[in-house]
Amino acid sequence: MRLARPYFGVFRGGATARTGPHAMPLARIKKIMKRSAGDGSGGDGAGARMISVEAPVVFSRACELFVAELTRSAWAATLEGKRRTLHREDVAQAIRDTDLFDFLVDVVKDDGGDGDAGAGGHEGLLALVPGRHVEDDDALA
Repeated sequence: MRLARPYFGVFRGGATARTGPHAMPLARIKKIMKRSAGDGSGGDGAGARMISVEAPVVFSRACELFVAELTRSAWAATLEGKRRTLHREDVAQAIRDTDLFDFLVDVVKDDGGDGDAGAGGHEGLLALVPGRHVEDDDALA
């Protein structure tokens, strides 16, 4: 038996996913879900053509919680460094120090702690951008 509105608490202010404040744009989440499912990993290669109304809302909330937890961990690293400004090194340190973020360890690379982040100052986290590879970033320098 299906529960009536099992994610009601996630909707925050409306009876449908189209109302209420959401931190992440639901249309963008749905677009990413369709593109990710269309890579043939579903077995039949057809991908997800239809996504329920609740799914993007749940993903939006999960993204909020993920970003909040990563921010808390990075802020702790900032305070350990006796600073009040969050830097990319703090995010990388939080990823390395927290077991929850072990799946991101390969994404951030250690810059050796020399303080010089290169020309753009962002090569350590560029791999987080979809379609970007760290090897491609040598052309930016």
